[in-house]
Amino acid sequence: MASVTIEAVRKNFGEVPILHGVDIEIPDGSFTVLVGPSGCGKSTLLRMIAGLEQISAGEVRIGNRRVNELQPKERDIAMVFQNYALYPHMTVRENMAFALQMAKQDKATIEAKVARAAGILALGELLDRYPRQLSGGQRQRVAMGRAIVRDPQVFLFDEPLSNLDAKLRVAMRAEIKELHLRLKTTSIYVTHDQIEAMTMGDQIVVMRDGRIEQTGDPLELYDHPANQFVAGFIGSPAMNFLPATLRRGGGAAQVELHDGTRLDAPPLADGSDGQPVIFGTRPEHLTLTDGAGIPARVVVMEPTGMDTFVACRHEGVELSAVFRERHDFAPGSTIHLLPDRQRAHLFDAETGRRLAA
Repeated sequence: MASVTIEAVRKNFGEVPILHGVDIEIPDGSFTVLVGPSGCGKSTLLRMIAGLEQISAGEVRIGNRRVNELQPKERDIAMVFQNYALYPHMTVRENMAFALQMAKQDKATIEAKVARAAGILALGELLDRYPRQLSGGQRQRVAMGRAIVRDPQVFLFDEPLSNLDAKLRVAMRAEIKELHLRLKTTSIYVTHDQIEAMTMGDQIVVMRDGRIEQTGDPLELYDHPANQFVAGFIGSPAMNFLPATLRRGGGAAQVELHDGTRLDAPPLADGSDGQPVIFGTRPEHLTLTDGAGIPARVVVMEPTGMDTFVACRHEGVELSAVFRERHDFAPGSTIHLLPDRQRAHLFDAETGRRLAA
């Protein structure tokens, strides 16, 4: 195992900058998730760590070794790809053993390592099958087995679950996390799915446009987002954002929505009187009231059994609420929603930065 240090790393494709000086410290034995929308540079960064893309500037270290100039096979990493990358003419056993054979390891060692990986991943009964005879989930387990047999210092996962159906993705998330807890190998995982990031990562790195927006553990990002982008990206359903004006009088600070509705500002909220702000509240932090709070017109209801999801609009702004109780609101009716001010957030309307003292 080894830590991974990414220091002032930049990437240009010709004259076009893709990564703008990225700094990340990935602790030894951790599971770090790089998450962000498509095109943010997360897969490019992973490929640079793997040695599949050249680094334009900066430094990548695995353990104490600078690896910028090293070939992929010299970096002691193993990568699991989105499309499995299995050899179709080889059996499961042969696919898992191939890298060890290329490394000139002896037959007994190869057999022992393949057997160990097959046992960890419950592949023992599939060793003589070909990839075409396997399901998507089984193919992905073979791809992980091929990585495990190499006993690398670092595992790299490039959106490994995106080709699987929703139910299988949930099962495979748990398998990969359990695998990490057993092997304790430093892992870097790329995804655009923030649910995967929240449920799997010890550390999450949120990226946008080739820059890091925030790094932290899942609940830190959820409860204390650095800016409006992180607040909207982390969490499902997404946080609600309402344009408002900050009002500071003789008492506690309030925010005034465009229709004149006033709400108590979050405690310790920063900002000056009259400042344009964005009031953020998560759907599960809204309480149904008889008249206080935000008037919202019901657009659609989605009962899920465990929760009731309600999509609304307030002054043309989309608003969503999640209730544990079961409700039956008629579309077009008006309900009133009161945010939990202890869990609400204020963001500067111009910069998107969270306003916190």
